[in-house]
Amino acid sequence: MAKPLGWGVVGAGSIGIRAALAHFSLPDVHDRAVLAAVCDPVAGRAQAAAERFGVSHAYESYEALLADDTVDLVTICSPIGLHYDQGLAAIEAGKHIHFNKTMTVTTAEAQDLIAKADAKGLKIVASPGQMTRGVNREIQRIIREGEIGDLVWSHTGAGFGTYHENEGVRKGSDLLSNVNPSWYWRKPGGGPMYDMTVYGLHTLTGILGAAKSVVAMSAVRVKERFWNGEAFATDADDNTFLILDFGDGVFSFVYGAAAGGLNDFGQPAFFGTKGVIKGTDLNGTPIERGAGHWAGPHVVGDHDGLGEEHVFEDMMQLVDFVSEGIPPFATAAHAAHVIEVIEAGYRAAETGQKQLLTTTF
Repeated sequence: MAKPLGWGVVGAGSIGIRAALAHFSLPDVHDRAVLAAVCDPVAGRAQAAAERFGVSHAYESYEALLADDTVDLVTICSPIGLHYDQGLAAIEAGKHIHFNKTMTVTTAEAQDLIAKADAKGLKIVASPGQMTRGVNREIQRIIREGEIGDLVWSHTGAGFGTYHENEGVRKGSDLLSNVNPSWYWRKPGGGPMYDMTVYGLHTLTGILGAAKSVVAMSAVRVKERFWNGEAFATDADDNTFLILDFGDGVFSFVYGAAAGGLNDFGQPAFFGTKGVIKGTDLNGTPIERGAGHWAGPHVVGDHDGLGEEHVFEDMMQLVDFVSEGIPPFATAAHAAHVIEVIEAGYRAAETGQKQLLTTTF
């Protein structure tokens, strides 16, 4: 039997704790992948995480984690603005990479990482892998086979609200429960488009294919946010609205709003000439999800209900990709297209001009 792959968890913050550390500390995956190392720049946090979750090594520097020979692949759980530089360093160190959403801030960054990883024979999986979900592949079939007639338009998105301020990992007093969320409101990489709307965009484009162009409006609506009694200025746009053109007269309304929302999280609504899909319902009747867990085939046993199951599924897709050569649903090329939609949307809002999209997947 092959030696299990060693995970390096980059950042013991919200997603690092709830997804990577919580799931990969469970013994049922240890024949395939183990927690080799964790790093975090906050003094003592990586050590606290290692002790709680049974991680072999704890580091305060990313460079030390990358120098650890027991680390075969890394999951980058840091703020989005750091992903590109950390991805470059991981590639240079010869590590396979799982990127938590969003893979990078710009399309050029994503494409550069893809090219450099490919040149070194390294694998990348980029969350969110929305098409790992059987229900989304069934929605794709329903639309392609004309069961709602001719598709006319769709909508997807998410509202920021105060979700991050109130996560459990931010409301305590110890190192693993007082994680500062202020980066979500700052450039580069902050705001609801990169953080939350990215889910719906991956589903939308996963089902319909690559978008062709975008027009948009965008602004900062909530100027100041609060956490732990401290005020933080909102630097990144938190109220963004896009219209995507998929060709042949099919348009989609996409939003990353400061509050509120029209959609089930990550699930678009599709309107055709003969029917409607809203969330996971077809004309008001639930769509058959198929066998297995909604997030994907690896979510079994104690993983079911643990939280952040979809991130664990994406990480397992990298394990499969590296150990067995099974191509992932959560591809880096798909992530690069969604990043281009977001980046071009901001540019369209700034210039007042439609932006053509050039990437595909």
